[in-house]
Amino acid sequence: MDAAIVTVGDELLTGDTENTNATWLCARLDDRGVDVERVTTVPDRVSDIARVVNEYHAEYGAVIVTGGLGPTHDDVTMEAVAAAFGRDVELHDEAVEWLREEGGYAAEDLVAGTAELPAGARPLHNTEGVAPGAVVESCYVLPGVPAEMQAMFAGVAGEFEGERTYSETVETPEPESALLDRLSEVQDRYDVSVGSYPGETVTLKLTATEPETARRAAEWLADHVEPVDDGR
Repeated sequence: MDAAIVTVGDELLTGDTENTNATWLCARLDDRGVDVERVTTVPDRVSDIARVVNEYHAEYGAVIVTGGLGPTHDDVTMEAVAAAFGRDVELHDEAVEWLREEGGYAAEDLVAGTAELPAGARPLHNTEGVAPGAVVESCYVLPGVPAEMQAMFAGVAGEFEGERTYSETVETPEPESALLDRLSEVQDRYDVSVGSYPGETVTLKLTATEPETARRAAEWLADHVEPVDDGR
């Protein structure tokens, strides 16, 4: 299974808010064996959101959209997702009923637009807030508030399944350019994928479909690179 993540919000593009939702979702999807192929941030603009959702829906097994839910002037995500699928936005009776029974909100107390979803959408109830999410075909629309997004994703996490992978890491002070021959060899020997992440040292991540394969590859590589000095 592959997926794309679309995070919505002007505040993400100006740097006023750190995009922790994308990082969190990538980690959870990776844990479930789902390949995240794209992470895209778009402004609070219907045309931009609709265009990206439409494109990614055609290319990937699932699209997760976060942010821009609710009744305020810049909450346009539901309208945009509806446009991407050629649907109208309408008041969703099931969402209103859940907010009344579980959230304690009287219908007349809900701000207009709070429970409006794309026609035919499956509502995702917000146990940590008010505005519901939705599923439209294979597009999942979640809130932007991290606690709300995480709780809502937990309710649909079982719908995201791929081939599980297992990873081990090896750290070395050698520069990346000096490691190319050994990285190529460990890939050939153990059929693993290798990620190389430079910093104060270089972290090498070996990923395989079996935990024993990842472990053996890491052991081999650790024996063939310079170890990190514990006194660094």
